[in-house]
Amino acid sequence: MSNTPVVTRFAPSPTGALHIGSARTALFNWLYARANGGTFLLRIEDTDKARSSDENTQAILDGLTWLGLEWDGAPISQAANADRHADVAHQMLADGTAYKCFSTQDEIEAFREDARANKTSTLFRSPWRDVAEADQPDLPFVVRVKAPRDGSTTLTDRVQGDVTWQNDQLDDMILLRSDGTPVYMLAVVVDDHDMGVTHVVRGDDHLANAFRQNMIYDAMGWDKPILAHIPLIFGPDGKKLSKRHGATGAAEYQAMGYPAAGMRNYLTRLGWSHGDDEFFTDAQALEWFDLDGIGKSPARFDTKKLENICGQHIAITDDAALRHEIAAFLTATGAPALTSHQSDGLLAAMPSLKERSKTFPELLEKAYFVLTSRPITPDEKSVKMLDDVHKSILSELTPQLQTVSWSREDLEGIVGALATAHDTKLGKLAGPLRAALAGRSVSPSVFDMMLVLGRDETIARINDAAA
Repeated sequence: MSNTPVVTRFAPSPTGALHIGSARTALFNWLYARANGGTFLLRIEDTDKARSSDENTQAILDGLTWLGLEWDGAPISQAANADRHADVAHQMLADGTAYKCFSTQDEIEAFREDARANKTSTLFRSPWRDVAEADQPDLPFVVRVKAPRDGSTTLTDRVQGDVTWQNDQLDDMILLRSDGTPVYMLAVVVDDHDMGVTHVVRGDDHLANAFRQNMIYDAMGWDKPILAHIPLIFGPDGKKLSKRHGATGAAEYQAMGYPAAGMRNYLTRLGWSHGDDEFFTDAQALEWFDLDGIGKSPARFDTKKLENICGQHIAITDDAALRHEIAAFLTATGAPALTSHQSDGLLAAMPSLKERSKTFPELLEKAYFVLTSRPITPDEKSVKMLDDVHKSILSELTPQLQTVSWSREDLEGIVGALATAHDTKLGKLAGPLRAALAGRSVSPSVFDMMLVLGRDETIARINDAAA
């Protein structure tokens, strides 16, 4: 299979939102396909009609789109291929690698109770496995695969290494239910084969399934995909990531304002490594990513690390691209869109907002000064800064601002001189000035704000505050 073009797939069930662990599985498949010039396919495993919904399917598509994991071709519906799955089971019946089992649920349960009482294996051994067709009754039946009864099976996994399973631990798995519908385990194998999947990269909770699915590949004589079973994501307490640890859905992280590039970087690094590199670009991830870099141990989700990585990505992102992503964030959270005036102001202020902002809400909080308009209502902390003494000092500043050259150096000079004249430090004057310009205690430096706002707006805001 070495010369075969790489084809990976992500195959979520639309029974819930896109879990962050599933998002990482999709990311690994996407990275491996793109890094090798291959194809990344999306299959919606919608065979559980009772629990699947169009809303969940759309949420999965939206989550992948937000993360920038574009798939090739249209998403494939597993349920739509049910006839093809059943045909394969009938082919196995005809080939003698599967058989009709007429045992009832009561008979199977009685067998298991007897096995428990005798402390023997509860794996069901059907009495119908080798009964000739002429001797079979005209009753409802399921179709079961003929599992090997002795020896062992070894599967080579790119993450787990060689894994061996004793064949007497394999059951004669059901392929078709008594109503003729195919089971999930059969559907997965048929779809992977028909889609030309060369690499199955999925959670290691599917490792046991690989041995059961292997029986179908053997029975049909099909080429087997390369397997890579990746460890699950744990919470900080070392237990499987769940709601008790906080947010687990991709949409939740989008709504919290994490940039997609930062999420891609963090999720890639969660269980995969390239030396000691923690922060890297998409281009570097695509250059470096391989299956050999995936570790065997579960990775622990660390929100502080995520924030740190996201902050670095915000800092290096192009200003216009960042504005575009923030607009999408506001849409996704149902917040009002920015006016064209606010959008222009945000872009102008971006260089002073990007540093040390870990999320979009943090950045937007610092951007308040350019998103608001006069008259500015200062918050509680800012009101305290604007006492009579400082209002008086600020009123002395405005005439000087009328004529000064509008450069950072000259603005710092003029404010510094005013502070010295009043026997105070520049930092002491920065608080009231910040309150006048932004009405908030969280903002860029006062000089950054003055440069973005311009002379007229700066003077107008200080006059408002001084009055």
